[in-house]
Amino acid sequence: MDDHRPVTRPATACAVLAVALALAGTACSSDGDTSTAGSASTSSTSGPGTSPTSGTDPAGPGDATAFTAEIWVDNWFALSIDGEPVGEDSVPITTERSFNAETITFTATYPFTVGLVAKDYKESDSGLEYIGTDRQQMGDGGVIAQITDTATGEVVATTDDGWRGLVIHRAPTNPECETSADPDTECGSEILDEPAGWADPDFDDSGWTTASTFTAAEVGTKDGYDTIDWAPAAQLIWSSDLQTDNTILWRTVVEAP
Repeated sequence: MDDHRPVTRPATACAVLAVALALAGTACSSDGDTSTAGSASTSSTSGPGTSPTSGTDPAGPGDATAFTAEIWVDNWFALSIDGEPVGEDSVPITTERSFNAETITFTATYPFTVGLVAKDYKESDSGLEYIGTDRQQMGDGGVIAQITDTATGEVVATTDDGWRGLVIHRAPTNPECETSADPDTECGSEILDEPAGWADPDFDDSGWTTASTFTAAEVGTKDGYDTIDWAPAAQLIWSSDLQTDNTILWRTVVEAP
């Protein structure tokens, strides 16, 4: 009958054994037993698709981060990111002379697509405002926006002549009706439906027209415009016609810095 009783190694022998097995990651305990020693290591790589994990470092492709959009429009806007609504002007488009700036926060990953509906105030599809008063006239539009990466404080997008737009409400197409006593009958208009999925990242906007840029004097910026510290690159944009074009869909893609 074999003897299976445990054998206790002397501490000195265990010390010799520990040296011999050090490269194998084993260690000897004070009572003579051996055990496997675990170890932890960290490594970092840099290259496409990788980025630092610090909250103050810029996000890269695939990294979600927070953004702040600052927008001023004559008169109203709605903002979408990658086809999802994230905010709109707090003052209804039915409000005359609603000049105000708005700040909207959202989370996205680079690259992301900005969709912006910009509407000038109009009292009816005639495209006129103050109808029936001595101020009856064609209105004029204008929009300026900038988007800041909240983590870095860097402005990563601004309105400029690279944005693409589609006019979906144009009126009056016969500007001479501006003084008409019956503009709803006599003023012509061109009205389109919003294209399906127009704010989605994969929408083809190659047929849209690039934005025209304007000075603050040309747009007639008012209340709220001066409350924002606009980046030098931020420009007031609209279609080529500030007065006739009343509703415009805008798109741009924001790439990682």
